[in-house]
Amino acid sequence: MRIKSVYQKLRNAYGPQQWWPAESRFEVMVGAILTQNTSWVNVEKAITNLKSASALSVEVILASSHEQLANWLKPSGYFNIKARRLRNFCQWYVEEGGYDLLKRLKTDTLRQRLLTVNGVGPETADDIILYAFSRKVFVIDAYTRRIFSRLGVSGADSDYESLRCIFEKSLSKESVKMFNEYHALLVLHAKDVCRVKPRCDTCCLAKACKKSGLG
Repeated sequence: MRIKSVYQKLRNAYGPQQWWPAESRFEVMVGAILTQNTSWVNVEKAITNLKSASALSVEVILASSHEQLANWLKPSGYFNIKARRLRNFCQWYVEEGGYDLLKRLKTDTLRQRLLTVNGVGPETADDIILYAFSRKVFVIDAYTRRIFSRLGVSGADSDYESLRCIFEKSLSKESVKMFNEYHALLVLHAKDVCRVKPRCDTCCLAKACKKSGLG
């Protein structure tokens, strides 16, 4: 099944998702860092803590002690590590001149600079670039790997950059909104249907899937 066809089937099955769930671009960036190795439900709890303390800003995060920041982030898990990573990101963000200067960079340059931040890997960088900067990059996460390896489009162990290039080449004429929706739909489908133990009988992609045996 072609990559565009997968999108259409998922869109028909689930409708528009309108991601990322956040009130500001900076909140998107914070969420991208905190969502590493945890569920979004836990990230929301941590972000609620920051908002309740009026701490969802670069200035307050950098002015806070490590202990205070880690305590706010506790619901997200690995809170000491994430406190350091979030502080690293905020320091980098300030040094780079904030959003107004960063948005002027070409996408490849922006990505390269994000990847210099300790704690920001390719998936986190692409989450930020897609959802906070509205650029056409395709986020490759565990859900994307699972779905497309089962469909036979990629191998389960395909490297990140190779997969990203495959998707971006296939979708080069599409809008950033479509990239946004596609990633959100893949996450939803993997969580609800294409699980580690898949529910193939309810899957809109089953007929094209090697895993299902229904094709």
